[in-house]
Amino acid sequence: MPIYLSDLLAAPELDLRQCGTAPVPAAPLQWVAVTELEDPFPFLGGGEVVLTTGVRQRSGAVQRSFVDSVHRAGALAIGFGTGLSHAKVPVALVEAADQHGLPVFEVPYVTPFVALGKMVADALSADHVTQLRELLAAHQSLAGALLGGKGLPGLLQELAVLLGNQVALYQYGARLFTSGAGTASGADSGAGHRVPIPTGLRDRCALVITEPFRRPDIVAYAQSLISVELSNQARRRARDRAVTGQLLTDVVAGRLAGKDAALRLQGAGISPARRQLTLLVEVASGHVRSLPALPLPSEFDGAATAVVDGRLAIVVPEGSRPDLARILSDYLYGSGLTAKIGVGGSYAEPAGLRWSYFEAKESLQRGQSINEPERLSLTSLLMSGTDVPLADLAAEALEPLTDFDAAHDSKLLETLERYLALNGSVAAVADELGLHRNTVRYRLGQITELTGYDPAVTADRVHLFLALNVRRLGVGVV
Repeated sequence: MPIYLSDLLAAPELDLRQCGTAPVPAAPLQWVAVTELEDPFPFLGGGEVVLTTGVRQRSGAVQRSFVDSVHRAGALAIGFGTGLSHAKVPVALVEAADQHGLPVFEVPYVTPFVALGKMVADALSADHVTQLRELLAAHQSLAGALLGGKGLPGLLQELAVLLGNQVALYQYGARLFTSGAGTASGADSGAGHRVPIPTGLRDRCALVITEPFRRPDIVAYAQSLISVELSNQARRRARDRAVTGQLLTDVVAGRLAGKDAALRLQGAGISPARRQLTLLVEVASGHVRSLPALPLPSEFDGAATAVVDGRLAIVVPEGSRPDLARILSDYLYGSGLTAKIGVGGSYAEPAGLRWSYFEAKESLQRGQSINEPERLSLTSLLMSGTDVPLADLAAEALEPLTDFDAAHDSKLLETLERYLALNGSVAAVADELGLHRNTVRYRLGQITELTGYDPAVTADRVHLFLALNVRRLGVGVV
C-alpha cells in the first residue's frame, strides 16, 4: 500500500502537529527530502515531503522564498523541525504555505527526521514488493490463460479483467478479438491507446486498450506473449498450407484419386462426401510472400486453406455464408493486398474438388476483384486432364507464330486472338485493329501457312482456340 501524508500525521510515535489551514493532499508520498538550502528547487523531484530546521531562514522574506521554491518543485508538504534554530514554526512560513495550499507540520525536537524517512522508505519498499507480487501473479495468470487451453482469446480476456479495460486485437486491418462483445467500446471501434505487436510481418498488428491506460508493466508482458503466439500461429499456417497445398496439387493434377484421395482430403479437413467449393486468391507478385501466413477473417474458421502455385486456395463446404467471397475481398483490400478472387462451383468427391479448382482458376482470367464461375466449358474440362499433352499442343501450334512475330513484328498471334474472339469476323478484326480487311486476310493466310491450321476451318479453329487458352492460363503447372 502507498503511504500518504495523513499516515505520517496519524503516527503517534512521530508526534507531528499540523500548522496552518492548507488541506492534506490525497496523493501518495514519493520520498522524504531533508534540506537547509534557501532555494531547494533544483534538488527536488516533486511528490516528496521537505524537512528543514530553518537554520538559514532568519527573516520572513527568506521563509516565504523557501516556501515558493518548495511549491514550484511540486512537493506535497513541509515539515519544520523545532527546538534548534526556531522554537516554533515561523508565522511567515505558515502564511506563505497557506496561500499556496501547501500543508506545514511541526516536527518536535524529540522526533528525528530519520524516523520520518524510515517510515516512508519502509512503506515504499513494502508497496514495491506488493506490486512485484501482483505483477508476478498477473504474468502467471496471462501465461496460464494462453497455455492452459484458452489460447489467444483467453489471454486477451484475462488481460481485460486485469486492467479493468476493454481490449481489442487488430491485424491486417481486421479485428481478431474484442473483449467488448456486443458493446460499442472504444477498443472495439479501434479508438484508445494502441500498443504495437511485433510479428515479423507487415500486418499493422496492434492491441487497442480503452482509456484510461494503466498498468503498462502488465501490458508489456501481454504484448510479448501475443507477439510470440501470433508468430507461432503464422508459422503453423504456413506449414499447414504447404502440406495441404501439396495434397491439392496431387488431387488437381490427377496423381491422387479415388479412395486414397478421399482419405487424404478427410485428414486435411475436407469432407469428400460433402459438396465443397473453392475460392482461389491471386495477389500481385509483390504480395505472394504474404499468402502462406496470412490470417483469415473469423468467417473462414474451419475452412481448409492451402498455397498452390502461388495462389491461396480456400475450400469451404456448401451452405456456408453466400457472401464469403465479398467478405474475403473486403478483407484483402483492407489488408493492403492487391488481389482478385476466383470462385469455383460446388461439387462432391475428389473429382468434384478438382473441377471446382479449375473453374476458380479459369474465372481469375476475367480480372475482376470477384470472379464467379461460369457454365462448364470443354476448354476447362480438357485443361483439368493431365493425361492430355496440352503444353506440347500449344507449343506445336503457336511457336511458329511467336517466332515469326519476334523476327518480323508481324502481330500474327494478336490477329489470331482477335479473330477467334470476334467469331471469325474479318471486318470486326479490321475495325478493332485499325487494319484493311485484305491485311487481315493476308495475315490469316500466313497463320495457315506457318501452323498448318486454317482458322476458317471449324476443327482447326477449335484446335487453335484451345492452344491459345492453354498458353494464356499457363497450363502445364497446376
